Formats: sequence, structure tokens, C-alpha cells
Amino acid sequence: MTDARPVEAGAESLRGTRLGFGAVAAGLFAVVVAAFAGLVIGPFDIPVGDVVAELLDGIPGISVDSGLSRTEEAVIDDLRLPRVALGLMVGATLSLSGAAYQGAFRNPLADPYLLGIAAGAGLGATIAITEGLGDGSGLLDPIPLAAFAGGLGAVWISYLAGHIGGRSTVTLILAGVAVASFLTACQTYVLQANSDVIREVFNWILGRLSTSGWDEPKLLAPYFVITVVVVLRYARALDVLAVGDEEAASLGVNPQRVRLIVVVAASLGAAAAVSVSGLIGFVGIIVPHTVRLVFGASNRVVLPLSVLFGGAFMVAADLVARSVLDGAELPIGVVTAFIGAPFFAVVLRSSRREVW
Repeated sequence: MTDARPVEAGAESLRGTRLGFGAVAAGLFAVVVAAFAGLVIGPFDIPVGDVVAELLDGIPGISVDSGLSRTEEAVIDDLRLPRVALGLMVGATLSLSGAAYQGAFRNPLADPYLLGIAAGAGLGATIAITEGLGDGSGLLDPIPLAAFAGGLGAVWISYLAGHIGGRSTVTLILAGVAVASFLTACQTYVLQANSDVIREVFNWILGRLSTSGWDEPKLLAPYFVITVVVVLRYARALDVLAVGDEEAASLGVNPQRVRLIVVVAASLGAAAAVSVSGLIGFVGIIVPHTVRLVFGASNRVVLPLSVLFGGAFMVAADLVARSVLDGAELPIGVVTAFIGAPFFAVVLRSSRREVW
């Protein structure tokens, strides 16, 4: 744990560079390129010009004949467009949540799963699947709702346990690890008692962005907006926290209040993302650290850019998952794990030399 971060490093973060036009432009460019690639590339070959015409035709007040058949229009409007939208929001939410946790806990290894969100969501989804309560799709399907409830419940338990242990960030993180271990054991027990659904459960655990309409993006959208607005609102306060709790209090910032609000907002967004996409790991580690190394350590820079680059990263990872095998689709969690596992090792090694 790095709760005792040197004051000098925190002061450097407080003085950190402001968000510049070039960085925002780079993030927006990455989002546009990834989204357009997600709309064009796929097993159903559709010319680029026709895709552009179909997108323009969807803008109110503009009428363009794309020349697409009804089937091709359905592929763009009902499959690829909602999938890209879902990928952008899931990636942005997980990435922003990871950056928020790292800022709140001053811990470079924190991510949306630190407080037991993954374990809680996994247990909730496992119970829903074993009880045959839904198929994992639709706005009010029991599986994502159970995962959402499980994730939030795990965060709540972790917070209460950490509060009993003395309110420090270290005890909160340790409480999250303990809660995650306990809930994972509960999930294993449920799976062993219902071995006929293990395959279905593991498909969900490995993560996916499969959607046949706009139900999942609509479900996630309000939580995405709330998380982005609240976390970005406290970006400067997180920079102040980087100098230490006592110094932050002397500057008029309430460390416990800021940390509670940011963690709750990040957990809400991460739990919502997990509820519609399954467990997609390492996004909250890969994107924020890459942004931090390229554009600077200030949370006023890292947090907004994590939203842009996180969305682009998830859409790109989904493209790889859809394209790497002929006639089959890899779970997107496998793709992020291939990238994230060695990246995590690099971050672990670098953190000891205060790269973060």
C-alpha cells in the first residue's frame, strides 16, 4: 500500500499540467477512429461510404440515401451502433473508476474491482443464472440487475468493514480484499452445487459487449453520466489529497468526505458497467496509467482523458475479440487480460520507483 505517499510527489501532482487542447483533441480523435472502425469492420461487409451515408441519414434534418438494404441498415442501426455505444460507455466508466480509485486511495494498483465489485457482481449473476431468472439481455433482465445489486452490496459491506477498522484507506482496501475473497468463495460454492450452469456463468465472467439493441446502452447511460459528472467535479480535490490528508485539511479540503463521494460515484458506475458487460478486467489499470505517463499525473488531466481513451480502448479491444478467430468471438475479458496482465506487472515494478 502507498498511503504514505511523499509530500513532494503530491505537490507535483497539485502543480500538474492543466488539460490542454492537444490532449483533448487526441482523445476525441481516438474515440472517433475506434467508433468508426467498430461500425465498418465485421463479418458482414458494408462499404465505408454507405456506413457514412447511413450515419448522416440518422441526423435529424438531414436526408441521405445510403443505398443499403434493410438487412444492412439493421446491422448498422441495431447491432454495431449500439455495441459501439455500449463499448464507449463501459470502457470510459471502468477507466474513470480506476483512475478515481487510484486518486482517492493514492494507490497505483487500485481498480474498480478493489472493493469487491467484481466478486459481488459475479455472485449476484451466478445466483440469478442458477435460478434460471433470465438470459442476460434486456433492460430489466434479472441477471444484470442481480449483478448490479451484488456489486453495490459488496462495496457497502467493504465500506462498513473498513469504517470499523479505523477509516484509513489501508483498512478500506484490506476490507475490500477480504470481502472479495469471501464472496468469491460463496460463488464457488454456488457453482459446485449447480455444475450444469458453470459454462454459462463463465461466459458472463469473461465479459462481453453483445447487444441486439439499445436496452443495455440505455440502462448504463444514466449511471455513466452521474459517474462522469461527480468524479470530474472532484478532480482538483483529488489533486489536493495527493499532498496528504493533514495538508489537504489545512487547505480546506475534507479528505474523508471527498474520498467517500468519489468512491461511491466510481463504484456506482463500475457496478452498472459490470452488470451489462460482465467482468472485464484491467481497463482501470491500463488506460489511466498510460494517460498518466503520456500527459501528466494531475487528476485534472488523467480523469477526463481516461473517459475518452477508456472508451476508445474498449471498442478497439472488442474489435480484436470479434476478429481474431474465424467464425467465433473471444470473450473481451480474454483480450484485456492478455494486455493487462503484463501491464500490471510493469506498473507493480514501476510503482516501487515512484513512476506514479
